[in-house]
Amino acid sequence: MRDEWVDEMYNELSSGNRNNDMPELVKGMRTLLNVLEAMKLDVANHQIRCLRPVLIEDTVHFEQRFFLKKIQGGKLDLEMARRWYQNAKHEAPMEYLDPRHPYAQAFGETAAFFYAAAKLILPSTPVEVPNANVCPNTFVFDEERLLKLRSDLHDTICLEVCMRQFEELERMADFDFSINFNFNAPMSSRPSSFVGSDNGSLHSSPRNSGYLGAQHSAGDKADAASRSRELYNSLVALLQTAPPVSRASQRWQGLSPSMALQILRYVNAPQITLSDLEEELSRKLSHVDGDAFQDVEAYFHRRLLKELAKRVKDLKNLSGVGLFEVATGGRAQGSARPAGAFPVREQHLDVPGAGREPRDEGGLDDMATRLAHLGLLHWRVWGDLVYNGDLEVEMTTCAA
Repeated sequence: MRDEWVDEMYNELSSGNRNNDMPELVKGMRTLLNVLEAMKLDVANHQIRCLRPVLIEDTVHFEQRFFLKKIQGGKLDLEMARRWYQNAKHEAPMEYLDPRHPYAQAFGETAAFFYAAAKLILPSTPVEVPNANVCPNTFVFDEERLLKLRSDLHDTICLEVCMRQFEELERMADFDFSINFNFNAPMSSRPSSFVGSDNGSLHSSPRNSGYLGAQHSAGDKADAASRSRELYNSLVALLQTAPPVSRASQRWQGLSPSMALQILRYVNAPQITLSDLEEELSRKLSHVDGDAFQDVEAYFHRRLLKELAKRVKDLKNLSGVGLFEVATGGRAQGSARPAGAFPVREQHLDVPGAGREPRDEGGLDDMATRLAHLGLLHWRVWGDLVYNGDLEVEMTTCAA
């Protein structure tokens, strides 16, 4: 693969020697050293490619030996990790512990662990990794991966909050009489609060309410679905142009005015002002403990656990190399799943108007695969060492 380079070096050295041309000889020697350096890197890369399966397969044993040295040296306290896992077993719903339930069958002995691990990436979980109060120090090597998963899930939730805000404004536009929009009312109660507002009543009309009613087309559902898709794609594009920040919440604080403007461009509700929409959307996106954010987070949490159970069931019996190849090489396939394979939206979590097409299914599949990969490796390192096993026995076994 370096033949042309070697030929060039040979010609330079031969020409310099034949013509007694010292600059040409120096040039040839430089080329020779460059060729040798490149060949050394080629050999190293070849060895890494050949040894990669061995290195991947030895990952669990290497990490166990590494952490055992820290434990023996008193540099790693595992009491908080044990307490975290015991709390996880007490907090896990019964379907994760009952062997007859599909979740318990899919997760196996890792059911409580994966339930707790999935909570770590929820934006509303007050965790700074590593934080002994919420996240044990056994996740020290997984810090960046967990933070990236939290950030991705936060983005997914905020996009859905924006889309639900759009759908609520769309439902407002479906009224054939004018209303005064009350942003402070809960989602489920807003339609009734409209007619009881100052500028709207049971007898109000476009003529006497002081607001111009929304002008509608023929009410084509296909057109509404198309506008919804276009809006979602435009919101994703806005998100991708956002500058990198350390926290997803900071990113969305800066994005909320642009998101509000984009939503207003696609909705036919002239009675809504941009300032009101900006204020309302900013409140929903910034308050992770608010009802709007919590509803969407709970919805995605359940969907994530459902997809996570499938991934863990498929991957838990694979070897280290097999797990690596499937988890890293098969991510792109998640977004290509047929529409019929997507979970049905649960009605009691949805605002009215459910039945719309799924959004960001591929992204959720990818997050489930990444969390399954992270969790399975973590459990193989720490499961018998801390969570379920006897530390003294494991220290003797690993030392041998």
